[in-house]
Amino acid sequence: MSPSKIICSRRVYGLLFLVGVCFSATSQENSIMAKDAKPVLIASAYEFTEGPAADKEGNVYFTDQPNDQIIKWSASDNTLEVFLKPSGRSNGLYFDNDNNLIACADEKNELWHIDKQKNITVLVNGFDNKKMNGPNDLWIDTKGGIYLTDPFYKRPWWKHEEPEQAASRVYYLTPDKKDLSIVADGFVRPNGIIGSPDGKTLYIADIGDDKTYSYTINENGSLRDKKLFTAMGSDGMTLDNKGNVYLTGDGVTVFNAKGDKILHIPIDQKWTANVTFGGKEHNKLFITAMNSVYLLDMNVKGAY
Repeated sequence: MSPSKIICSRRVYGLLFLVGVCFSATSQENSIMAKDAKPVLIASAYEFTEGPAADKEGNVYFTDQPNDQIIKWSASDNTLEVFLKPSGRSNGLYFDNDNNLIACADEKNELWHIDKQKNITVLVNGFDNKKMNGPNDLWIDTKGGIYLTDPFYKRPWWKHEEPEQAASRVYYLTPDKKDLSIVADGFVRPNGIIGSPDGKTLYIADIGDDKTYSYTINENGSLRDKKLFTAMGSDGMTLDNKGNVYLTGDGVTVFNAKGDKILHIPIDQKWTANVTFGGKEHNKLFITAMNSVYLLDMNVKGAY
């Protein structure tokens, strides 16, 4: 074959390769996101949004920690209203199996149970007679047990300057809410956390070390088989019904169950803090980023 034909062949092959890559990426994107969907800004009246959690009806509750409030987004009419203020400087939120809101209320380094009448019960206020570092994010298993990340971020409303706990860990509160134990440690700063609906796998992001790990969940709630899922940390996390894992920071980055990156969703903000699925069909990606919240129509649903 002549040099000119070789060059031509390489160009054609290269073009076909690029077309294949573009087609593959587009196919992956279209399989997750609704056609032509883009993040839609629905509000920007806050200071720092965090901790979105969807109830059974698809309404999403999120926090505006600097302003000490929890906001409710209504899935039925796309409206926003203050649900609770003051809110204990709540950060991460999650609904339990009875549709009560559980909040990482780090004003006093606590974990709160908020019932439908907004009555508050403190579930956790310390470990080994010392303050928690600062409950940040949580996930609740099918039995009602609570996994809790506890990094230290110095808050301006605290009087203490140093953490009382010796390390930043992940804890497990038993379903009867009587026993709090350490289930994972060795982190720089654990943050985002999410578990699979079958209760077999837990993902924990160590944002301080730019890594996310997967664990196998034992019958008693303890963890084993720690594995590196991806070399990326995350502020918040969620899962869809295809087993894809959504991490946040620079927008939203989606990984399949094998840890392969399949999609990046850019958000026009310096930082994307957290993400969940909401809406009546749980097929809207609800994104908190800086002072704003966004919605993105999806072809997948939240894994609940």
